[in-house]
Amino acid sequence: MTSEWNPRLVAFFCNWCTYTAADLAGVSRLKYASNVRVIRLMCSGRVDPQFILDALAKGADGVLIGGCHPSDCHYVEGNYKCLRRFQLLKRMLSDMGIEEGRVRLEWISAAEGEKVKTVINEMTATIKQLGPLGMPAKFEEWDKEMEHFAAAVHAQEAQKAPCAEHAQLQETAHV
Repeated sequence: MTSEWNPRLVAFFCNWCTYTAADLAGVSRLKYASNVRVIRLMCSGRVDPQFILDALAKGADGVLIGGCHPSDCHYVEGNYKCLRRFQLLKRMLSDMGIEEGRVRLEWISAAEGEKVKTVINEMTATIKQLGPLGMPAKFEEWDKEMEHFAAAVHAQEAQKAPCAEHAQLQETAHV
């Protein structure tokens, strides 16, 4: 029996809007993928890019950030702060070779339970098409590459360094 791969998603939701919308979706019995783990934050502006990198590094295949609509933030400008960080994060992830579709930012108000369902299902479908990210396995691969690289550099340095006797002879010759 072959089991179908399901992506692992982490969602950082604003307490006041998106988390409340996710709660509304649950109360309304709207069906969305069960592979998402929601982390509630007081504001999307509190989402540090390191949170996203940590989630991906620890096995998440995708990350969803949800916040209040622009100019509707309970903390006035928190979602604008989130947007600025998100733009920088996208560039960094691109430089790391991580596909843009793996991280998504959505503005979802408390009354938009249906949108939570739609966004989570869309993101799950997108990640399924991209396949597993597999960062923990990539870290192991990169560690092996670095060990090999370090060994090659060490061997090259050993060839360049004179032996201890030769170094002493050179010192006495200069005196």
